[in-house]
Amino acid sequence: MKHLYCPWRQSYSDDQSAARQEGASEQECVFCTQLNAHCDEKYLILKRYQHNAIIMNIFPYNAGHLLVIPYAHVCDLNQLDPQARQEMMELTNTCTTLLRQTLSAEGANLGMNLGSIGGAGIPSHIHMHVVPRYARDTNFLVTIADTKAISYDLIQTYEKLKKALLNNC
Repeated sequence: MKHLYCPWRQSYSDDQSAARQEGASEQECVFCTQLNAHCDEKYLILKRYQHNAIIMNIFPYNAGHLLVIPYAHVCDLNQLDPQARQEMMELTNTCTTLLRQTLSAEGANLGMNLGSIGGAGIPSHIHMHVVPRYARDTNFLVTIADTKAISYDLIQTYEKLKKALLNNC
């Protein structure tokens, strides 16, 4: 197994707080805390809609990794109002268009991890991952070290995506 030194992820990995537990309350939920703080730039919230928000993943799998997060603190799709579910899918589509037009993404992986067993890092609050894919996103590290490097500036990408969304991308 290959290892990559990533000290910026330590606080997330070490976090055993209730926020990462299956039954975390709304007060303990990292997403609810960020959405309720109304500090959009601090938490990389790109745009708020009626039932959901689009936010950048602070620990991205790829450059421009986005999350569509409902305001409702629920852990399963069947607990979400139909209007919020519908808007979540529409915003997922908006995200793929945004990433293609703004970051020249050539594809995307979309998905949800439901529950701890399903791989959810925040199992108490559902969210959709939109991970852009690029033909050019591989380099020698992947080939010889089986390691992925993300070489982009999170804040510059946030500003670029936010501007595009405000201009109705």
